[in-house]
Amino acid sequence: MLKTGAQHLQSLRDGRRVYIGKELIEDVTTHPAFAHAAQTMAAIYDAKADPANREAMSFEEDGERYSNYFIKATTREDLARRSATHKAIADLSYGMFGRSPDHVASFVTGMAMRPEAFGTYASNVSAYYEHMRRNDIYATYAVLPPQAARNPEFYSRMNIPVPSLHVVREEDDGVVVSGMKMLATGAVLANEIWIGNLLPLAPENANQAITCAVPVNAPGLSLWSRKSLERAAPHEFESPLAYRYDETDSMLICEEVKIPWEKVFVHNDALLAREVYISTPAHCFGNHQSNVRYLSKLGLIVGLASKVAGASGADGVPVVRETLGRLASLEALLEGLVAGQIQNAESWPEGYVTFNRRIMYAALNWCTESYTAIVDVLRELCGGGVFQMPADISVAADPALMHTFQTYWATPQMAATDRMKLFKLAWDVVGSEFAGRHQQYEKFYAGASFIVRGHSYREAPWARFNGIVDGLMASYDIPAEYRGYPKAAE
Repeated sequence: MLKTGAQHLQSLRDGRRVYIGKELIEDVTTHPAFAHAAQTMAAIYDAKADPANREAMSFEEDGERYSNYFIKATTREDLARRSATHKAIADLSYGMFGRSPDHVASFVTGMAMRPEAFGTYASNVSAYYEHMRRNDIYATYAVLPPQAARNPEFYSRMNIPVPSLHVVREEDDGVVVSGMKMLATGAVLANEIWIGNLLPLAPENANQAITCAVPVNAPGLSLWSRKSLERAAPHEFESPLAYRYDETDSMLICEEVKIPWEKVFVHNDALLAREVYISTPAHCFGNHQSNVRYLSKLGLIVGLASKVAGASGADGVPVVRETLGRLASLEALLEGLVAGQIQNAESWPEGYVTFNRRIMYAALNWCTESYTAIVDVLRELCGGGVFQMPADISVAADPALMHTFQTYWATPQMAATDRMKLFKLAWDVVGSEFAGRHQQYEKFYAGASFIVRGHSYREAPWARFNGIVDGLMASYDIPAEYRGYPKAAE
């Protein structure tokens, strides 16, 4: 079943507990902290359900239609179809929604392609995949322990419990969990949360090795949201991105939350809790979506750079055109990396294909390393223009002020109001609080840089690389006149 936007909005009015500071939000679909982001999410669902997009964004199986990101790929064409759907969804938010509905769904689809990796819980994973695609579920995840909990000695010394989410006890009908997980990006707009562990766990922390799924409105579950950037945006003209595309980030708090056994996927296995992401196509499928989403954002940034340069005529200066050309080449580079993941698809696991993992991780590393530098190029092109505008567009309400504004702020290339609109948008990418959140997000989305590079190290064909060197050295030898000298020690 393909949900509509209205159906998704209705699903969010389910008694969930979301806090901003001390304020308990009763309805995220109408509250000024989240309402526009909720509408953005509804628009994604409406786009998928639109009959005009039916063939492009969904597929039919056994008489039912499902979103394309639930395709278990068996051909390159399947991968291309998945990728095109990721791009269409990302374009709807200009790449600003990292945890759109296709993200965690891609992880789960990858897991369902090799459920045996989950051992005794394999059937649970397959059933959850079916549940997600049949109900068009939007799930996000919380898969990291809180930062302070990574130093358990501190808690031992203070004689207080480690706050990491853990299993409190087992019961006949499920497990009970308590504690905290981060970072549930998008969770206030989601239906369910996938709880897991992307960081290694020590064997003695087996009670934290719980991987499961839980509805956002589960009794005992609450979300503690960071500051809403949407609520700080007075209207779309002033903060066009924050106004609609603040997906929010929340800490997940569980207090005696019951997880039915059928929604448990890993339990009491510290090694398996992390391995399930890379021993299945899950990590590859989910991060291909991230690569594609980043590509959408990069398109916006390159377009902004061109428009900002054109607003003053600077795009006619050779060095500026060279800068724009470099940005355009970087966008094309990422597009090529995305395409290469499909072209060089891997036949893995048995009976399926997945995106090329080495190229995917190379793209992921490039995205992590490059975002700050790319935004800085746009920042330089903006120069002081972002500070030369009036405080806000309220000058338009006064005819005399508006006449002055239109007279003195216009350039030969652009009217004053259009310039202000452009620079407000650019500021939401380079300098606003929303921009700062995205810079931090892109830098640490996949973890610290050494973690991202560790993935590339793991996937690299070191035997082949070493073989190249060995083969070259085997092609020549010590000159004949020096062979045997000096003699090796007896």
